[in-house]
Amino acid sequence: MEHEILVTRLFNDYLAGVGNAILAAVGQHAHNADRPWTNWITMQILLALVIVVFFAMLKPRLSMENPGKLQHVMEAIYGFIRGEAESNVHHGHHYAPFFGSIFIFVLFGNLIGIIPGLESPTMFPYVPAGLAIASFLYFNLMGMKAQGVGRYVAHFAGPIPWMAPLMFPIEIISTMARPLSLTIRLYANMYAGEQVTLLFLGLTYFVMPAVFMGLHVFVSFLQAYVFMLMTMLYVGGAVAHEEH
Repeated sequence: MEHEILVTRLFNDYLAGVGNAILAAVGQHAHNADRPWTNWITMQILLALVIVVFFAMLKPRLSMENPGKLQHVMEAIYGFIRGEAESNVHHGHHYAPFFGSIFIFVLFGNLIGIIPGLESPTMFPYVPAGLAIASFLYFNLMGMKAQGVGRYVAHFAGPIPWMAPLMFPIEIISTMARPLSLTIRLYANMYAGEQVTLLFLGLTYFVMPAVFMGLHVFVSFLQAYVFMLMTMLYVGGAVAHEEH
């Protein structure tokens, strides 16, 4: 049984019935009906609330005449994401909201584990897998929207007709493997980073933890960027054929 963090303990103490009802609604049941909530689920709920509150507090503070430091930071992040989208996807600004949402969720999910008593939901494989599936569905849907279903499916066969019987299954397998690649990359890096940080926190409480906390922050930003960039590349490849 996994160690319950405080947030999960509160959910299980006061909302166990709600958790069991949700599981029953989707045809599932908890291994322990008295403790149906797990850390990775409660941390996702907390993460969603944190993001909503963060932007709810930011919105009334936005100003054209006197922008604050946080507004400058968020505008810089938005400009960076939009620039990357334009560089990697045809008409990339149309897809920037999704890329930005992925980046913010992964980044906040990575960083929240730095707070004592909390865990990064991205260190559990289910969360990266969910994000990877969302990315997979998105780039395929955008490809179909840009080209039409028939033309999008046909591009898996490649440009050489006599090579189509070989290329089609290869491209399908390659495309289906993308969620697995995204999942493993994010999960493995965040799990390893979390374990290393916890290890050194247990050994010393001064200089070394600060170093590894800084490394954790760096890895958090890097993995959020990589996940977003790979999604951009997949979308770019899916919609590129509309120009041909």
